[in-house]
Amino acid sequence: MNPQYFKVKIENKIANVAFNRPEKSNALHMDAWIEMKDIFNFLSGNEETRAIILSGEGNNFCAGIDLELLMSVNELRNIDCSGRRSEKIRSLVLTLQETVTAIENCSKPVLAAIHKGCIGGGVDIISACDMRYCSDDAYFTIKEIDLGMVADLGTLQRLPKLISPGMVAEMAYTGRKVTGQEAQNIGLVNQCYSSKEEMMEYVQQTAQNIAAKSPLSIRGTKEVLKYTRDHSVEDSLNYMATWNAAMFLSDDLTEAFKATMEKRQPNFKD
Repeated sequence: MNPQYFKVKIENKIANVAFNRPEKSNALHMDAWIEMKDIFNFLSGNEETRAIILSGEGNNFCAGIDLELLMSVNELRNIDCSGRRSEKIRSLVLTLQETVTAIENCSKPVLAAIHKGCIGGGVDIISACDMRYCSDDAYFTIKEIDLGMVADLGTLQRLPKLISPGMVAEMAYTGRKVTGQEAQNIGLVNQCYSSKEEMMEYVQQTAQNIAAKSPLSIRGTKEVLKYTRDHSVEDSLNYMATWNAAMFLSDDLTEAFKATMEKRQPNFKD
């Protein structure tokens, strides 16, 4: 894989993925959106990868959709048929939604490490991650409202399941900036750190901790957490019983027991 708009490095079972359009504040044009989907689909099936850290190069984490892409959508006004025009816009939105959903559906935990601006589509992206961390200088804004748009890539669907619906409404209606410490207070991020360096050090340690666990159990935990979010307790317990009926008696379970008995760290297969 040869990404153009991201930096991707897999080391010690951890994939470090970084937005790499710093000259554009990591705003994403169409090619970058497609590339991001391909990266997360690849990492989902990559046996060497057990955890993923998503960060941004340069001065901002991610400025969302590149204005060039928005302007290209505006050009669809030139299509005479309103039905065909609407069909093309719907297809584009679904394509971009698929990219964000690829992060959510990735079988490995994704840790977002956010500094400075997380704007518009950036909020859609972090809403699909498993865990979020930020530096003091980070800020989060659902910017679409200031562009005369409705956020359409997952923020309004996922964020109310992460933080108070009232706070989501305030952010979505006003477009105001929620800064690092407030983001921690409302539960948007797990932790806020004084600097990007301190944040990255902690996120790396957390990813290493995850990577040392049973890969099968980590993937199963992510799958069950995602299922539980969208189903009743009763349905989720039934799903859990079925999951463990299939997955419980694994080599990872045997290795974990052996390591405990032998007082050593387990060594799980990829």
